[in-house]
Amino acid sequence: MLTERRRTRAPEASRANALHPGAWWIWALGLGTAASRTTHPLLLALLIGTAGYVVAARRSDAPWARSYGAFVKLGMAVLGIRLVFAVFLGSPIPGTHLVVTLPEVPLPHWAQGIRIGGRVTAEGLVFALYDGLKLATLLICVGAANALANPTRLLKSLPGALYEAGVAVVVALTFAPNLIADVQRLRAARRLRGRPDRGLRGLLHVGLPVLEGALERSVALAAAMDARGYGRTAEVPPAVRRTTAVLTLGGLLGVCVGTYGLLTAEGGSYGLPLLLAGLAAALGGLGLGGRRSLRTRYRPDAWGVRAWLVSASGVAVAALLIVSGSHDPAALHPGVVPLTAPSLPLWPAAAILLGLLPAFVAPAPAQAPSSKESS
Repeated sequence: MLTERRRTRAPEASRANALHPGAWWIWALGLGTAASRTTHPLLLALLIGTAGYVVAARRSDAPWARSYGAFVKLGMAVLGIRLVFAVFLGSPIPGTHLVVTLPEVPLPHWAQGIRIGGRVTAEGLVFALYDGLKLATLLICVGAANALANPTRLLKSLPGALYEAGVAVVVALTFAPNLIADVQRLRAARRLRGRPDRGLRGLLHVGLPVLEGALERSVALAAAMDARGYGRTAEVPPAVRRTTAVLTLGGLLGVCVGTYGLLTAEGGSYGLPLLLAGLAAALGGLGLGGRRSLRTRYRPDAWGVRAWLVSASGVAVAALLIVSGSHDPAALHPGVVPLTAPSLPLWPAAAILLGLLPAFVAPAPAQAPSSKESS
Protein backbone atom coordinates (compact mmCIF):
# COMPACT_ATOMS: atom_id res chain seq x y z
CA MET A 1 0.00 0.00 0.00
CA LEU A 2 1.48 3.32 -1.03
CA THR A 3 2.08 5.78 1.76
CA GLU A 4 0.60 9.24 1.34
CA ARG A 5 3.14 11.72 -0.02
CA ARG A 6 3.71 15.12 1.47
CA ARG A 7 1.36 17.59 -0.17
CA THR A 8 2.64 20.91 -1.50
CA ARG A 9 0.77 24.08 -2.28
CA ALA A 10 1.85 23.84 -5.92
CA PRO A 11 2.01 20.73 -8.11
CA GLU A 12 5.28 18.95 -8.67
CA ALA A 13 7.11 20.15 -11.75
CA SER A 14 6.89 18.02 -14.86
CA ARG A 15 7.37 18.48 -18.59
CA ALA A 16 3.67 19.29 -19.01
CA ASN A 17 3.37 22.00 -16.33
CA ALA A 18 6.94 23.33 -16.19
CA LEU A 19 7.10 27.09 -15.67
CA HIS A 20 8.20 29.14 -18.66
CA PRO A 21 11.85 30.24 -18.10
CA GLY A 22 11.04 33.76 -19.27
CA ALA A 23 8.75 34.18 -16.26
CA TRP A 24 11.66 33.59 -13.90
CA TRP A 25 13.78 36.20 -15.69
CA ILE A 26 10.96 38.78 -15.63
CA TRP A 27 10.49 38.13 -11.91
CA ALA A 28 14.22 38.46 -11.19
CA LEU A 29 14.59 41.58 -13.34
CA GLY A 30 11.65 43.09 -11.47
CA LEU A 31 13.45 42.51 -8.16
CA GLY A 32 16.64 43.92 -9.67
CA THR A 33 14.79 47.02 -10.88
CA ALA A 34 13.42 47.51 -7.39
CA ALA A 35 16.95 47.19 -5.98
CA SER A 36 18.21 49.84 -8.38
CA ARG A 37 15.65 52.33 -7.05
CA THR A 38 16.78 52.26 -3.42
CA THR A 39 19.86 52.35 -1.23
CA HIS A 40 17.97 51.47 1.95
CA PRO A 41 19.92 48.60 3.57
CA LEU A 42 16.86 47.01 5.16
CA LEU A 43 14.92 46.99 1.89
CA LEU A 44 17.93 45.61 0.02
CA ALA A 45 18.34 42.89 2.65
CA LEU A 46 14.64 42.10 2.26
CA LEU A 47 15.09 41.77 -1.51
CA ILE A 48 18.03 39.41 -0.98
CA GLY A 49 16.00 37.35 1.48
CA THR A 50 13.06 37.21 -0.93
CA ALA A 51 15.22 36.00 -3.81
CA GLY A 52 16.99 33.48 -1.58
CA TYR A 53 13.75 32.04 -0.21
CA VAL A 54 12.27 31.54 -3.68
CA VAL A 55 15.49 29.91 -4.89
CA ALA A 56 15.56 27.59 -1.89
CA ALA A 57 11.92 26.62 -2.42
CA ARG A 58 11.88 26.17 -6.20
CA ARG A 59 15.43 25.35 -7.28
CA SER A 60 16.02 21.98 -8.94
CA ASP A 61 19.06 19.69 -8.70
CA ALA A 62 20.35 20.50 -12.21
CA PRO A 63 24.01 21.63 -12.52
CA TRP A 64 23.06 25.10 -13.72
CA ALA A 65 20.86 25.53 -10.63
CA ARG A 66 23.88 25.35 -8.31
CA SER A 67 25.32 28.69 -9.41
CA TYR A 68 23.29 30.78 -6.97
CA GLY A 69 25.90 30.45 -4.24
CA ALA A 70 28.59 31.69 -6.61
CA PHE A 71 26.53 34.81 -7.38
CA VAL A 72 26.03 35.43 -3.66
CA LYS A 73 29.78 35.18 -3.09
CA LEU A 74 30.38 37.51 -6.04
CA GLY A 75 27.96 40.03 -4.56
CA MET A 76 29.71 39.90 -1.21
CA ALA A 77 33.07 40.34 -2.97
CA VAL A 78 31.73 43.42 -4.77
CA LEU A 79 30.54 44.82 -1.44
CA GLY A 80 33.96 44.24 0.11
CA ILE A 81 35.75 45.87 -2.84
CA ARG A 82 33.48 48.90 -2.57
CA LEU A 83 34.37 49.29 1.10
CA VAL A 84 38.09 48.92 0.35
CA PHE A 85 37.85 51.65 -2.28
CA ALA A 86 36.09 53.89 0.22
CA VAL A 87 38.89 53.34 2.74
CA PHE A 88 41.88 53.89 0.46
CA LEU A 89 40.44 56.25 -2.17
CA GLY A 90 38.17 58.32 0.02
CA SER A 91 34.48 59.16 -0.24
CA PRO A 92 32.62 62.24 -1.54
CA ILE A 93 30.50 62.27 1.61
CA PRO A 94 31.79 64.65 4.30
CA GLY A 95 31.83 63.23 7.77
CA THR A 96 32.66 64.19 11.32
CA HIS A 97 33.00 60.74 12.91
CA LEU A 98 36.65 59.90 12.26
CA VAL A 99 37.46 56.18 12.17
CA VAL A 100 41.14 56.19 11.21
CA THR A 101 43.63 58.42 9.45
CA LEU A 102 45.77 56.68 6.84
CA PRO A 103 49.04 58.03 5.39
CA GLU A 104 48.11 60.11 2.36
CA VAL A 105 50.03 59.78 -0.91
CA PRO A 106 50.81 63.18 -2.49
CA LEU A 107 49.45 63.50 -6.04
CA PRO A 108 50.23 66.06 -8.80
CA HIS A 109 48.06 69.10 -9.32
CA TRP A 110 46.29 67.61 -12.36
CA ALA A 111 44.88 64.87 -10.11
CA GLN A 112 42.94 67.27 -7.91
CA GLY A 113 39.83 65.71 -6.43
CA ILE A 114 41.51 62.29 -6.14
CA ARG A 115 43.29 61.14 -3.03
CA ILE A 116 44.92 57.97 -1.80
CA GLY A 117 44.77 57.53 1.96
CA GLY A 118 43.82 60.25 4.40
CA ARG A 119 40.82 60.50 6.69
CA VAL A 120 38.33 57.66 6.84
CA THR A 121 34.99 58.61 8.36
CA ALA A 122 32.06 56.52 9.48
CA GLU A 123 29.73 58.45 7.18
CA GLY A 124 31.86 57.59 4.14
CA LEU A 125 31.96 53.91 5.09
CA VAL A 126 28.19 53.74 5.59
CA PHE A 127 27.61 55.45 2.24
CA ALA A 128 29.92 52.93 0.54
CA LEU A 129 28.10 50.10 2.34
CA TYR A 130 24.72 51.27 1.02
CA ASP A 131 26.07 51.73 -2.50
CA GLY A 132 27.86 48.38 -2.60
CA LEU A 133 24.88 46.54 -1.16
CA LYS A 134 22.71 47.81 -4.01
CA LEU A 135 25.08 46.37 -6.62
CA ALA A 136 25.39 43.12 -4.66
CA THR A 137 21.59 42.81 -4.60
CA LEU A 138 21.44 43.24 -8.38
CA LEU A 139 23.97 40.42 -8.84
CA ILE A 140 22.07 38.14 -6.47
CA CYS A 141 18.81 38.76 -8.34
CA VAL A 142 20.51 37.80 -11.62
CA GLY A 143 21.90 34.72 -9.90
CA ALA A 144 18.39 33.76 -8.78
CA ALA A 145 17.16 33.85 -12.39
CA ASN A 146 20.18 31.85 -13.51
CA ALA A 147 19.46 29.20 -10.86
CA LEU A 148 15.73 28.91 -11.56
CA ALA A 149 15.39 29.27 -15.34
CA ASN A 150 16.50 26.40 -17.55
CA PRO A 151 18.89 28.03 -20.07
CA THR A 152 18.21 25.42 -22.77
CA ARG A 153 14.46 25.98 -22.61
CA LEU A 154 15.03 29.72 -22.52
CA LEU A 155 17.00 29.47 -25.76
CA LYS A 156 14.17 27.53 -27.36
CA SER A 157 11.70 30.28 -26.43
CA LEU A 158 13.68 33.10 -28.06
CA PRO A 159 12.49 34.62 -31.36
CA GLY A 160 14.13 33.24 -34.47
CA ALA A 161 15.99 36.50 -35.10
CA LEU A 162 17.76 36.20 -31.74
CA TYR A 163 18.66 32.53 -32.01
CA GLU A 164 22.37 33.01 -32.79
CA ALA A 165 22.80 35.65 -30.09
CA GLY A 166 20.80 33.53 -27.68
CA VAL A 167 23.07 30.55 -28.23
CA ALA A 168 26.10 32.66 -27.31
CA VAL A 169 24.38 33.99 -24.18
CA VAL A 170 23.19 30.55 -23.06
CA VAL A 171 26.64 29.03 -23.57
CA ALA A 172 28.11 31.86 -21.50
CA LEU A 173 25.50 31.40 -18.75
CA THR A 174 25.99 27.64 -18.55
CA PHE A 175 29.79 27.84 -18.57
CA ALA A 176 30.05 29.13 -15.00
CA PRO A 177 27.70 26.55 -13.39
CA ASN A 178 29.41 23.65 -15.19
CA LEU A 179 32.81 25.02 -14.20
CA ILE A 180 31.74 25.24 -10.55
CA ALA A 181 30.37 21.68 -10.66
CA ASP A 182 33.65 20.39 -12.15
CA VAL A 183 35.73 22.15 -9.49
CA GLN A 184 33.59 20.73 -6.68
CA ARG A 185 33.74 17.23 -8.14
CA LEU A 186 37.52 17.27 -8.58
CA ARG A 187 38.17 18.74 -5.15
CA ALA A 188 35.98 16.06 -3.55
CA ALA A 189 37.87 13.37 -5.45
CA ARG A 190 41.24 14.72 -4.28
CA ARG A 191 40.05 14.85 -0.67
CA LEU A 192 38.91 11.23 -0.87
CA ARG A 193 42.39 10.27 -2.08
CA GLY A 194 44.03 12.20 0.77
CA ARG A 195 45.56 14.80 -1.53
CA PRO A 196 45.55 18.56 -0.97
CA ASP A 197 42.81 20.53 -2.73
CA ARG A 198 43.77 24.02 -1.56
CA GLY A 199 46.69 26.30 -2.17
CA LEU A 200 48.74 26.73 -5.32
CA ARG A 201 49.48 23.00 -5.67
CA GLY A 202 45.83 22.05 -5.35
CA LEU A 203 44.85 24.79 -7.79
CA LEU A 204 47.23 23.45 -10.43
CA HIS A 205 46.05 19.85 -10.05
CA VAL A 206 42.37 20.89 -10.15
CA GLY A 207 42.63 23.64 -12.77
CA LEU A 208 44.12 21.54 -15.55
CA PRO A 209 41.37 18.84 -15.56
CA VAL A 210 38.73 21.58 -15.37
CA LEU A 211 40.16 23.33 -18.44
CA GLU A 212 40.42 19.99 -20.23
CA GLY A 213 36.76 19.25 -19.52
CA ALA A 214 35.74 22.73 -20.71
CA LEU A 215 37.64 22.17 -23.97
CA GLU A 216 35.96 18.79 -24.50
CA ARG A 217 32.51 20.32 -23.93
CA SER A 218 33.32 23.11 -26.39
CA VAL A 219 34.33 20.64 -29.10
CA ALA A 220 31.24 18.51 -28.48
CA LEU A 221 29.01 21.60 -28.57
CA ALA A 222 30.56 22.76 -31.85
CA ALA A 223 30.03 19.34 -33.39
CA ALA A 224 26.41 19.19 -32.21
CA MET A 225 25.68 22.69 -33.53
CA ASP A 226 27.21 21.86 -36.90
CA ALA A 227 25.21 18.61 -37.13
CA ARG A 228 21.99 20.53 -36.46
CA GLY A 229 22.66 23.07 -39.20
CA TYR A 230 23.48 25.98 -36.93
CA GLY A 231 24.08 29.22 -38.82
CA ARG A 232 22.06 28.32 -41.92
CA THR A 233 19.58 31.01 -42.96
CA ALA A 234 16.83 31.34 -45.54
CA GLU A 235 16.88 33.78 -48.42
CA VAL A 236 14.76 36.90 -47.90
CA PRO A 237 14.24 39.90 -50.22
CA PRO A 238 16.68 42.83 -49.77
CA ALA A 239 13.80 45.16 -48.88
CA VAL A 240 12.84 42.93 -45.96
CA ARG A 241 16.44 42.85 -44.71
CA ARG A 242 16.72 46.64 -44.83
CA THR A 243 13.37 47.11 -43.13
CA THR A 244 14.37 44.64 -40.43
CA ALA A 245 17.64 46.48 -39.77
CA VAL A 246 15.93 49.88 -39.61
CA LEU A 247 13.18 48.68 -37.27
CA THR A 248 15.56 46.80 -34.98
CA LEU A 249 18.19 49.54 -34.68
CA GLY A 250 15.60 52.30 -34.43
CA GLY A 251 13.63 50.35 -31.84
CA LEU A 252 16.69 49.68 -29.68
CA LEU A 253 17.66 53.35 -29.90
CA GLY A 254 14.15 54.34 -28.86
CA VAL A 255 14.30 51.91 -25.93
CA CYS A 256 17.62 53.39 -24.77
CA VAL A 257 16.43 56.99 -25.04
CA GLY A 258 13.09 56.19 -23.42
CA THR A 259 14.75 54.35 -20.54
CA TYR A 260 17.10 57.28 -20.01
CA GLY A 261 14.12 59.61 -19.97
CA LEU A 262 12.34 57.54 -17.36
CA LEU A 263 15.43 57.45 -15.14
CA THR A 264 15.90 61.23 -15.22
CA ALA A 265 13.62 63.83 -13.75
CA GLU A 266 13.66 66.00 -16.90
CA GLY A 267 12.66 63.23 -19.31
CA GLY A 268 9.44 62.13 -17.70
CA SER A 269 7.31 63.62 -20.51
CA TYR A 270 9.00 61.92 -23.45
CA GLY A 271 10.48 58.84 -21.79
CA LEU A 272 7.42 56.57 -21.75
CA PRO A 273 6.20 57.32 -25.33
CA LEU A 274 9.69 56.75 -26.74
CA LEU A 275 10.08 53.54 -24.76
CA LEU A 276 6.77 52.14 -26.01
CA ALA A 277 7.48 53.18 -29.61
CA GLY A 278 10.95 51.65 -29.41
CA LEU A 279 9.59 48.38 -28.05
CA ALA A 280 6.99 48.21 -30.83
CA ALA A 281 9.60 48.88 -33.52
CA ALA A 282 12.05 46.37 -32.04
CA LEU A 283 9.37 43.67 -31.83
CA GLY A 284 8.44 44.34 -35.46
CA GLY A 285 12.08 44.02 -36.48
CA LEU A 286 12.43 40.77 -34.58
CA GLY A 287 9.30 39.42 -36.24
CA LEU A 288 10.64 40.18 -39.70
CA GLY A 289 14.08 38.90 -38.80
CA GLY A 290 12.59 35.55 -37.83
CA ARG A 291 11.94 34.86 -41.52
CA ARG A 292 15.63 34.04 -41.94
CA SER A 293 15.47 31.24 -39.38
CA LEU A 294 14.83 27.76 -40.77
CA ARG A 295 14.41 26.03 -37.43
CA THR A 296 11.17 24.83 -35.86
CA ARG A 297 10.20 24.34 -32.21
CA TYR A 298 9.38 20.91 -30.86
CA ARG A 299 6.81 21.08 -28.06
CA PRO A 300 7.21 24.79 -27.28
CA ASP A 301 6.79 25.89 -23.67
CA ALA A 302 3.37 27.30 -22.86
CA TRP A 303 2.91 30.56 -20.99
CA GLY A 304 0.26 29.59 -18.48
CA VAL A 305 -1.46 31.15 -15.50
CA ARG A 306 1.41 30.38 -13.14
CA ALA A 307 3.87 32.09 -15.46
CA TRP A 308 1.67 35.18 -15.49
CA LEU A 309 1.54 35.18 -11.67
CA VAL A 310 5.31 34.77 -11.29
CA SER A 311 6.17 37.48 -13.79
CA ALA A 312 3.45 39.79 -12.45
CA SER A 313 4.85 39.53 -8.93
CA GLY A 314 8.26 40.80 -10.09
CA VAL A 315 6.71 43.59 -12.18
CA ALA A 316 4.52 44.60 -9.23
CA VAL A 317 7.53 44.86 -6.91
CA ALA A 318 9.38 47.07 -9.41
CA ALA A 319 6.34 49.27 -10.14
CA LEU A 320 5.45 49.79 -6.48
CA LEU A 321 9.05 50.71 -5.58
CA ILE A 322 9.18 53.20 -8.45
CA VAL A 323 5.87 54.78 -7.36
CA SER A 324 7.01 54.86 -3.74
CA GLY A 325 10.28 56.52 -4.72
CA SER A 326 8.48 59.24 -6.67
CA HIS A 327 6.23 60.07 -3.72
CA ASP A 328 8.76 59.77 -0.88
CA PRO A 329 12.37 59.60 -2.14
CA ALA A 330 13.82 60.03 1.35
CA ALA A 331 12.22 56.76 2.49
CA LEU A 332 14.14 54.76 -0.14
CA HIS A 333 17.40 56.71 0.14
CA PRO A 334 18.30 57.21 3.80
CA GLY A 335 20.90 59.87 4.46
CA VAL A 336 24.20 59.30 6.19
CA VAL A 337 24.77 62.89 7.33
CA PRO A 338 23.88 63.04 10.17
CA LEU A 339 24.67 59.41 10.86
CA THR A 340 21.46 57.73 12.08
CA ALA A 341 20.03 54.23 11.95
CA PRO A 342 17.52 53.88 9.06
CA SER A 343 13.95 52.96 9.84
CA LEU A 344 12.06 50.39 7.78
CA PRO A 345 9.40 51.95 5.50
CA LEU A 346 6.35 49.71 5.78
CA TRP A 347 4.72 50.15 2.37
CA PRO A 348 7.87 49.48 0.31
CA ALA A 349 8.65 46.49 2.53
CA ALA A 350 5.14 45.10 1.98
CA ALA A 351 5.58 45.61 -1.78
CA ILE A 352 8.81 43.60 -1.76
CA LEU A 353 7.06 40.72 -0.01
CA LEU A 354 4.94 40.29 -3.15
CA GLY A 355 8.07 38.80 -4.67
CA LEU A 356 7.57 35.71 -2.49
CA LEU A 357 4.56 34.65 -4.58
CA PRO A 358 6.57 32.30 -6.88
CA ALA A 359 7.54 30.20 -3.86
CA PHE A 360 3.86 29.23 -3.52
CA VAL A 361 2.48 29.22 -7.08
CA ALA A 362 5.39 27.91 -9.16
CA PRO A 363 5.57 24.11 -9.61
CA ALA A 364 7.71 22.49 -6.95
CA PRO A 365 10.88 20.73 -8.14
CA ALA A 366 10.62 16.98 -8.45
CA GLN A 367 11.77 15.24 -5.29
CA ALA A 368 13.78 12.04 -5.24
CA PRO A 369 11.70 9.11 -3.95
CA SER A 370 12.11 8.57 -0.25
CA SER A 371 13.28 5.26 1.19
CA LYS A 372 10.19 5.18 3.41
CA GLU A 373 7.86 5.08 0.41
CA SER A 374 7.13 1.45 -0.33
CA SER A 375 4.38 -0.52 -1.82
